Amino acid sequence: MYKTALIALTGLLIVTPFGGTLADGGSRYESNSRLDAYYELIEASEYEQAIEKLAVALQDSPQDADLLNLYAFSNRKLARFDVALEHYMKALAVEPEHRGANEYLGELYLQMGELDKAEERLVVLDDACFFGCREYDMLEQAIREYRQQNPS
Repeated sequence: MYKTALIALTGLLIVTPFGGTLADGGSRYESNSRLDAYYELIEASEYEQAIEKLAVALQDSPQDADLLNLYAFSNRKLARFDVALEHYMKALAVEPEHRGANEYLGELYLQMGELDKAEERLVVLDDACFFGCREYDMLEQAIREYRQQNPS
């Protein structure tokens, strides 16, 4: 939270990891030519198609954290939580500070009612995002909303 406030105070224009800036809204996903075809399917909510294409890509690159993250994300969107969890964990085994995998794993934990584990992902993102990042902000917001909807 401190890092996020620091960025806001400095007046920096923050470029989101998914393309665009926070000011212009940008796309939800980063333009990355090797991943664009998957992002297009995901943005169109074509999760089954994305999963099929990602499964093929993962046969050639089973240790690609970006592909594992997108595969997990697509499965999470279809409520296949076990598959999503398995692939987020694989992505994080390859790249422990993968910002997308940490954010989305935190969101998965919230969907599963595991607030404490979601908060652990937020701590990892706080360390990984030295000057703050969109993934930290998004997970922090999701946790805040979860707490409002699930007061203890």
